[in-house]
Amino acid sequence: MYQLIIIGAGPAGLTAALFARRYGLNYLIIGQTEESALNQAHLVENYPGIKPMSGPQLIKEFQKQADLKIKKEQVKQILPNKQKRTFQVTTNQGRYQGQALILALGMKIRKLGIKNEEKFLNKQIFYYSPDNLKTIKNKTLAVIGGGDTALTTALKLADQAKKVYLIHRRDEFRGAPLLVKRVKAKKNIEIIYSAQATEAQGQKRLNKIILDNQRELTIDNLFIEIGGLPNVLLCQDLKLKMANNFVLTDQNQATNRPGLFAAGDMTNYPLKLIVTATSQGAMAATSAYDYLKTLDK
Repeated sequence: MYQLIIIGAGPAGLTAALFARRYGLNYLIIGQTEESALNQAHLVENYPGIKPMSGPQLIKEFQKQADLKIKKEQVKQILPNKQKRTFQVTTNQGRYQGQALILALGMKIRKLGIKNEEKFLNKQIFYYSPDNLKTIKNKTLAVIGGGDTALTTALKLADQAKKVYLIHRRDEFRGAPLLVKRVKAKKNIEIIYSAQATEAQGQKRLNKIILDNQRELTIDNLFIEIGGLPNVLLCQDLKLKMANNFVLTDQNQATNRPGLFAAGDMTNYPLKLIVTATSQGAMAATSAYDYLKTLDK
């Protein structure tokens, strides 16, 4: 029996584990850092106290600081036990019991859903940018999206690509003004506003995409960066209060179920940043610690 089980190994979950350790709790953290949205970040420039670095590098810094032992298992089910006031977490490798639970499951990829997407997925269509930029050297690429991730992906690819089309469905970007300025300054990035892709075409390989304005773009690869959806599938048996499919929490990161806390991108907090995820992780661990003290009375 663990005092605290943390599910999720992104910034919120890792910070919660760091604070659980500081509080001397018998805790378990389950998750795979590879699944964190941070792991896909090309460059992190808005986290205080660190020099700009990639998302995977920042994850390593988190782990190094906390000296965390993460169980890299796939969670299949979470069940509450009202009588015992505990939670049972079932993974692909076993079952674990905890007196308190922190959910920090982040977001899952939002699919674009265009015609022939599945045919070329993970071949010439990707939901992440490549680690090895040599693979896209001198190629013509397209990026779909209008937020920070799409902008940073376009900038990253433009360093090696011959040309990058940046396609956004609205008439202005929602990303940070600094990133927008950098994108507009790149001569090999062509911005296409107020357009959406409708179809991917090609025989054995992707060679063009069709836009809803009837424009056809001849490309080698397509990178889709349109954000995510809260990863709340595991919440089905917990009967948590939701707000627009995000887990509803109070200022202490507590949910409507006693002993269960949530942090990070899966919660209803509007600002989805690393710095807010870490602060929520710290708050969730502190609230869990306070909750556990009430069980001893």
